[in-house]
Amino acid sequence: MPIVEQHFQKRKSEVIITRSISERSTANGPTGEPANGQRPDPSWWRQLLAVDRGEWRPLFWSFSYFFALLCGYYIVRPMRDEMAIAGGVEHLQWMFSGTFLVMLAAVPFFGWLARRFAPRQFLPYIYYFFIANLFLFYLLFRSNLTHVYVARAFFIWASVFNLFIVSIFWSFMADIYSNAQAKRLFGVIAAGGTAGALTGPVLTATLVLPLGPTNLLLLSAAFLGWAVWCIHRLVAWRRTTAADIQPDATAGRSNDRAVGGSVLAGVRLIFQSPYLAGICLLMLLFTTLSTFLYFQQAHIVAEHFSDPARRTALFAAMDFTVNALTLATQIFLTNRIVDRLGLAWTLALVPLLLVAGFLLLGVLSLLWVVVAVQVLRRAGNYAVMRPAREMLYVVLTKEEKYKAKNVIDTVIYRGGDAVSAWVYAGMQAIGLTAAGISLVAMPLAAVWAWIAYRLGRRQEQIAAGGPADPADTSRRKPS
Repeated sequence: MPIVEQHFQKRKSEVIITRSISERSTANGPTGEPANGQRPDPSWWRQLLAVDRGEWRPLFWSFSYFFALLCGYYIVRPMRDEMAIAGGVEHLQWMFSGTFLVMLAAVPFFGWLARRFAPRQFLPYIYYFFIANLFLFYLLFRSNLTHVYVARAFFIWASVFNLFIVSIFWSFMADIYSNAQAKRLFGVIAAGGTAGALTGPVLTATLVLPLGPTNLLLLSAAFLGWAVWCIHRLVAWRRTTAADIQPDATAGRSNDRAVGGSVLAGVRLIFQSPYLAGICLLMLLFTTLSTFLYFQQAHIVAEHFSDPARRTALFAAMDFTVNALTLATQIFLTNRIVDRLGLAWTLALVPLLLVAGFLLLGVLSLLWVVVAVQVLRRAGNYAVMRPAREMLYVVLTKEEKYKAKNVIDTVIYRGGDAVSAWVYAGMQAIGLTAAGISLVAMPLAAVWAWIAYRLGRRQEQIAAGGPADPADTSRRKPS
């Protein structure tokens, strides 16, 4: 059975974090029992979740961690969307630019923390910082300060908060789990985030009218506190298994020492690699078209609803629908879509959807149309586009995965937001209507689909060991 032998050799060569968790063979004996004699969990659970004995406790805390994180964020996300309107939809481009500037300042500071301190030291304090921010905004919203300025500050803060909490979460997961465990467990852990993203809007929609939006900030802070508790439990679990780590194993130890490196190294890698530059262009088109659609949503919703609570309730309902569709797609369709269509066409699906969506908005700039297009775009991004986009990094070296990817996910992402916000404002200034802007966005979405398809094909070629391109550093053997 050459396939079984090949898989066994691969598992044997991978870094194993703990003997109690990872020291097992994936090759089965003739009776179907593991070759090493270790009893697995019941077969239906094993087939469904692929979890070994000893992994349930860290999996629970990781699942719970991501659940609490995204539940806390999605409680305040509808408030962020409401603050975009309260701060003045005519000033959205300034708020997007402010977000980009704050991100530029925050990324080097985070890099400095990572270079100086171990993740187990600085991760809880980052979340404590955000909890303190939530309490501060709670006091500001209840004060006599001018509401419009507080609203703009909250919009910028929430936009930065969103990217950082998710980014450092996955960095921590990559530190405490081996590569083999990540392949089996990260899907289940990601479902925890989807469940949290589904629960948060329900809480907001249920509580915003009786309690008021401001009091929901305290509930969000409580969920962040829950996330910190999960970090401590995972660090404790990691310490109890440290004595069993193989002497030559290095994976999983990064949470016990400073990460090191510099954010500028990521910029250098992007300039050296056409493949990474293509991913940057993919991200820029994604943020540009998302911003165009977000601005249209803000203007159309503002025209239909004058009550802030009603607008917040609509945004919460949209978030709930997006996350329900995302969860169902992740469980039943995502793997089948990638298997059936391949990575290239999977990456092109959402851009092609937006070509049709912007065409429809160009003809009918109505509330139900923008809501439907926005819900389908976001659900498609979270369930299909985002996992496929992350697969583009699998063939890269470790330095490119962490340093270059960090620049793309933060600076390039928010930079695209800021530039596209001003482009949208410029198109309005020259007299283009919402319908006209939608028609301008159509060819951009088509270009996005083409780039996505080409990157997917390129990733498949690199994974298959295609001819090397000396100018493309991403063609080196991945770490």
